[in-house]
Amino acid sequence: MERSICFYFQVHQPDRLRLYRFFDIGRESYYYDDFANKTILKRVAERCYLPANRLILELIKKYDGAFKVTFSISGTVLEQFEKYAPEVIESFRELAKTGSVEFLAETYSHSLASLISPDEFRHQVKLHSAVIESCFGVKPKVFRNTELIYSDTIGSMVADMGYKAMLTEGAKHILGWKSPNYLYTNAINPRLKLLLKNFTLSDDIAFRFSDRNWEHWPLTSDKYAAWLASILRKDEIVNLFMDYETFGEHQQASTGIFDFLKHLPGALLTNGNIKFDTPSGICERHQPVAPLHVPFPISWADEERDTSAWLGNELQDEAFQKLYSIEKSVRLCNDPAITSNFAKLQQSDHFYYMCTKFFSDGAVHKYFNPYDTPYEAFINYMNVLSDFMLRVEGGTIIAKDSILVKKANRIKKKQ
Repeated sequence: MERSICFYFQVHQPDRLRLYRFFDIGRESYYYDDFANKTILKRVAERCYLPANRLILELIKKYDGAFKVTFSISGTVLEQFEKYAPEVIESFRELAKTGSVEFLAETYSHSLASLISPDEFRHQVKLHSAVIESCFGVKPKVFRNTELIYSDTIGSMVADMGYKAMLTEGAKHILGWKSPNYLYTNAINPRLKLLLKNFTLSDDIAFRFSDRNWEHWPLTSDKYAAWLASILRKDEIVNLFMDYETFGEHQQASTGIFDFLKHLPGALLTNGNIKFDTPSGICERHQPVAPLHVPFPISWADEERDTSAWLGNELQDEAFQKLYSIEKSVRLCNDPAITSNFAKLQQSDHFYYMCTKFFSDGAVHKYFNPYDTPYEAFINYMNVLSDFMLRVEGGTIIAKDSILVKKANRIKKKQ
């Protein structure tokens, strides 16, 4: 029986908001910190995206396509690449040409729409799929939701959109005694196959790699390959899901992270029974073992593996509900600028910055966070949202007036 390893990387950067004061409401409607967005994106491109893409391209060529990886690239970061670092898009296109890379579908703006608005969720997925196909020449067949958020209901919606598989977290409270190292199916629609993240082995690279207090430090490619081989003697699949920024940004080049990645394929491919594969390839070569019942949403985040990192306190809930309360009005406006702002304000990062969970998970919530406190994040976001709602209200009035004028003209014409 074949044994498969799936390397999947999330590529995303948010549109960070500028300092937006109460007195700016109704006076200034540009919301973004262009300097921070440009500076951070170019820094991460130089540290991570470009060198990691070069290395992966070398490995694919070195092993004649036997080394395979998968990317989920948000529409938000694609817009930033086009604006600040177009060479990154070109480097991903070079990877796409190899045939050893799969690109996944997701929500265009890395949003939490699946938790509140099926219409907006479907709209964003459709938009993202079209952009990926236009940019890389491939139509995504597998879906990965923002932050690996999944439930039976969300999975069923994804299946109805035509996707054959979906990635999510191998959460212990859902799996119970079962292993994440197999293929499962959606409990409502068994046509949708599920690939589950092995969070222990993924986090060994993403979070613990440079931790000198970790009992397994230093983590070498041979040591890690031995762990994987040991698991795959009895299990079928190991899914290693992580942020792409792990390479060079979260774990800097000085830690040896690139050398680790460089030597890992060679350490594993000597075992003829183990293969690197993409989610689509795994779905073709492996059979699901059982349906997975997930009645409430799960995610990759924190110890709870639920959605409380984004919607776990009153600040987050108020901002989230207020934003989506104007969804229908935004559509009625039919204004490209308003539609674009609405998409950017949906980015999950804005709600993540408002998280008040500290203790064991605090360090995770502070990384890339432009605010000193969750309360500052909330106040700044709500100021922006207040101005945006005024614009939507004005656009809605204009749109309704336009509809009434058109209706009156039609009646006049008939008369």
